[in-house]
Amino acid sequence: MTQSDGLAELITQEGNIFRKTNVHRGRKVFITPQNSTMQHLCYARTLLDHSTPEAGWEDGNHETALICLSGEAEVTVGADRFTLSERDSVYIPRDAAIAVKATSAADLAEFSAEVAGDYPLQMVRYSNVKDDKSLHFTAGGPATTRDLNILIGKNVQAGRLLAGLTISEPGNWTSWPPHEHAAMLEELYVYTHMPPPGFGIQFVYTNTHEPEFATIVRDGDVVLMPRGYHPNVAARGIASHFSGRWRHVASKRTANLGLSTCSLSSANPDQDLRRAENSGAAGSIQAQWQDRASHGGRCRNWRSHRDRIGPGRG
Repeated sequence: MTQSDGLAELITQEGNIFRKTNVHRGRKVFITPQNSTMQHLCYARTLLDHSTPEAGWEDGNHETALICLSGEAEVTVGADRFTLSERDSVYIPRDAAIAVKATSAADLAEFSAEVAGDYPLQMVRYSNVKDDKSLHFTAGGPATTRDLNILIGKNVQAGRLLAGLTISEPGNWTSWPPHEHAAMLEELYVYTHMPPPGFGIQFVYTNTHEPEFATIVRDGDVVLMPRGYHPNVAARGIASHFSGRWRHVASKRTANLGLSTCSLSSANPDQDLRRAENSGAAGSIQAQWQDRASHGGRCRNWRSHRDRIGPGRG
């Protein structure tokens, strides 16, 4: 059995897959360092409707990224009040009192991580992201085409969080070619906008000859990437959406993936790896956590420069 250098520990299903995080009402915390393989990143989901129209909490020593997956919600942070529509996001500093309210229905993904610094409250309108070619772009080629949207990245002052949205073409791969960045960040993918019977397949592995972890993912599922290669593919006729990918990852701050996590895939040169990707009919959000301070305020993903000329983003 051959494994990559520095990746000797195999990936197991335990602590790396969380199912159906979108079937409750109100706010529910699903992922913390205490119940998962994440060392920094946390994930919660708030679903509001007429039966449960509001929720509130305090983020303590965590910085927080909220992404509106659907609907519309009024968000109050201290004395500030604003509305989030679908794909809008907001960066919320630590030590904040947060309240969300919906007049009809709203679905909010929440990513957070401990942070020492104090950064300002910052709104990110998706319309502005879409108009910025450094935050919204297409990557890949035949069978790997995806639309990348960096929601919380170089455009936001933050300590660690990265988040974005990746939307794949139906039946396409994302996070391809396979890549690994455990030394820089940890991340997770939240799959969204994948109505039944849509599904995808997510790999997370360190053994490049016999991948040890592969799982079916559906709407509302979350897969964690503490380390290892992590390509995924949507079923034929299905597009995958995930942070980043809506994949929202926890890692030392760089920018996505989104990530690459939050979202949700990969970043352009000199961009923060924070991102959440939303991929097509099968979808996911990605979040990432990175420590900017230890890299002079900026941490570059090793893929960044190569991704300018190849299909390796996201």
